[in-house]
Amino acid sequence: VLDEMNEARKELLLAGKDWTAKAKNAETAREAAEYMAEGEERLYELFRELAAGPVENIIALQKALRTTPAVRLDTPAVVLVGAPNVGKSSIVRAISSATPEVSNYPFTTRGMTLGHVEVFWEDQSTTAAAVIPQIGGKRSKWDKDANADGILKNYAFSQLCQIMDSPGLLVRPDMERNEMEALTLAAMQHLPTAVMYVMDLSGGAGDKCSSVEDQLQLRKEVRARFPRRPWIDVVSKVDLGVVDGARETLEEILEGTPYLDVSIKEGTGVDDLRDEVMRMLGEVRVVLDAMAAVDERTARSD
Repeated sequence: VLDEMNEARKELLLAGKDWTAKAKNAETAREAAEYMAEGEERLYELFRELAAGPVENIIALQKALRTTPAVRLDTPAVVLVGAPNVGKSSIVRAISSATPEVSNYPFTTRGMTLGHVEVFWEDQSTTAAAVIPQIGGKRSKWDKDANADGILKNYAFSQLCQIMDSPGLLVRPDMERNEMEALTLAAMQHLPTAVMYVMDLSGGAGDKCSSVEDQLQLRKEVRARFPRRPWIDVVSKVDLGVVDGARETLEEILEGTPYLDVSIKEGTGVDDLRDEVMRMLGEVRVVLDAMAAVDERTARSD
């Protein structure tokens, strides 16, 4: 697009110079005015022919960038990962400021949706409390008994941490993945995130792309791909029940690693989930601080 804009600019400049020269060399003022009018009309034609399309593309790109999440690489984040239609977006709505679309069909989330939670730290690595920031500077408390307006006075500092909703993943080779799936894997690979792996074991997520068997297989594959990330497994929609044998298979895969049962609809496990999110954000912060210290030492040596 920028190359097209540059070429259009060159053509318009050359045409403008030609018509200016004609007007300058005209024998009469009337002839000069006619050249100027003809030149103006020709420049409009050239603009519509050469530049209108690229300009429209630039405007569309600008609008798209305005809606693109601005992820901070120096800020702790948790990304929610799982198959389509397992309840990731509902969880993000419950624990952060984000408002992703929630619908009962696969691939509702078509891009990364970014929300925030304001975390209060006792020191550089220990989380103490958290609230959900809202428009206008107001805060919606995770802890209903907490005094959000005065909570900062009790702790060292606060930080807006990131909660990311991602498009669903399917069990298939990377070469067969669509752009939305590739975006999810890229976020996990390149961003400083902890991982919340979300499963719906009720059997209602859709056998074609989110069967219980596929979700459990996907969990094994993703965890093997990112074995060192802070991680929590979440069984969502537990108010809908769990299909026979699914819990036993999950516990066999986890080999004793704890997981959470969560129902956003009934509020089951939400407080424990928030505690786990705070724990993982603290772990990510330790890693980020260590990376920053290494970068600072490297800069000094240079």
